[in-house]
Amino acid sequence: MLYFFNPMYFLFIAPALILGIWAQYRVRSAYAAASRVRSTLSGAAAARHILDSAGLGRVDVEMVPGFMSDHYDPRHKVLRLSPEVYRGQTLASVGIAAHEAGHAIQDAHAYAPLVVRNAAVPVAGFGSNAGILLLIVGFIFNFGPLIWAGIALFAGVVFFQLVNLPVEFNASARAKVQLVELGIVSPQEMTYVDRVLNAAALTYVAATLQAILTLLYYLMLAGNRRN
Repeated sequence: MLYFFNPMYFLFIAPALILGIWAQYRVRSAYAAASRVRSTLSGAAAARHILDSAGLGRVDVEMVPGFMSDHYDPRHKVLRLSPEVYRGQTLASVGIAAHEAGHAIQDAHAYAPLVVRNAAVPVAGFGSNAGILLLIVGFIFNFGPLIWAGIALFAGVVFFQLVNLPVEFNASARAKVQLVELGIVSPQEMTYVDRVLNAAALTYVAATLQAILTLLYYLMLAGNRRN
């Protein structure tokens, strides 16, 4: 019997699943609260102000479709914001926009964890798909080399998640400093921004924990097979 999809897997990663659910609740709650507080600038204007103040006038700010589709593209040097964040003149919008601007500042300063993360993106993308495929085939045919190759590839996903944590934390830290120093958000209003960014950070922690626990589960399966 193929025990790769054993329900025990979900018990094994339960801590990460619970944390992920809690993090999503925190994000929705914090975002809703911060969205009810007006800011002096829109998300796009806040991002532009932060980028210009950092000497990054060449980095464009664009609007892209989708909810929570905000990201910084290091290849094209473009900061892309969802419509709600781009147009929104709320503390939630400026907080998220500032976080993404923080990634642009990291890129400009060649922030080491970001450089490593960007280099690991193709490895993680390949490992998440090919690694699991090799694991499934390896367990079906009880072929050890394929199993361990799949585990090695999936380990690349874990590495990416681990490197991603300091990148996200640092981007939020940069955002908080810039928002206050540039007078975009008052120190009193930063409570709302802190809640949004801290809740978002929890989602990255949950994703990292799930990746680690999943890798440990695969290692346990491989060890049981050998025994």
